[in-house]
Amino acid sequence: MDRDFLIDLFSDFGPVTIRRMFSGFGISADGTNFALALRAGLYFRADEETIPQFEAEGSKPFQYQTRARTVTVNSYWQLPARLFDDPVELSGWARAALAAAQRAALRKRPKKRKAAKKVAAKLAVKKKRRVGKAKRAHHSR
Repeated sequence: MDRDFLIDLFSDFGPVTIRRMFSGFGISADGTNFALALRAGLYFRADEETIPQFEAEGSKPFQYQTRARTVTVNSYWQLPARLFDDPVELSGWARAALAAAQRAALRKRPKKRKAAKKVAAKLAVKKKRRVGKAKRAHHSR
């Protein structure tokens, strides 16, 4: 799949950004990556809400081989081949994939906030220690 083919394929969906990634392309809309176009096919982002739709079509999750094992990436599922000939239905699947990617991004955000709170708490503890040391040093003079 080349860039022009992908742009044409998603024309009913709306504007997409296509970037080189791995052995193919990452496809995003509004700054959110929702599809992968690889040698093995076109894969859409999926989650617990959309995976049953892929399963009903007989699709499989993205897999790749390492030296030691086969890795399955359950967050990306192969787009059914029949959709390449139905741009209107493909657009619906693309919207569902974008929504799944956006839900995943929302689930990740609280972790960042927790990490930021931990860093802030550690900095506060260090500051208290410095202030305490400075006071003890001042009183010992």
